[in-house]
Amino acid sequence: MEFRIVGINELKKGDSILLEDKYICKITDITISAPGKHGHAKARIEAVGVIDDKKRIIIMSAEDRAQVPIIEKKNAQIISVSGEKAQLMDLESYEVFEAFVPEELKEKLKEGVQVTYSDLMGEKVIKNVK
Repeated sequence: MEFRIVGINELKKGDSILLEDKYICKITDITISAPGKHGHAKARIEAVGVIDDKKRIIIMSAEDRAQVPIIEKKNAQIISVSGEKAQLMDLESYEVFEAFVPEELKEKLKEGVQVTYSDLMGEKVIKNVK
């Protein structure tokens, strides 16, 4: 997975960010305070993990830099669904792999259906049904 370096003050709600060098999160709220008499402006970032849906809050200087993941969306076809996992085949490379089934898509996923997925640091995540 590739990353780009961005200043904290350039981030906005809805952007993705890498926190603690291992969690890819979607920013739900970002607040930047005014600089004080003897210090720099601070940024308070609230984000939710893309894979684990866990809320994380981090406070850092607004002048710091952060890693922003470049997320590629790919297409696949469902081969089988069993419980929390689905077996998919990538439509470009014909690679077969397993991916976690999101709660909101469980009823829509059936054999032969095409989906869009992302590869996030080795973890494949189904995004939506075509």
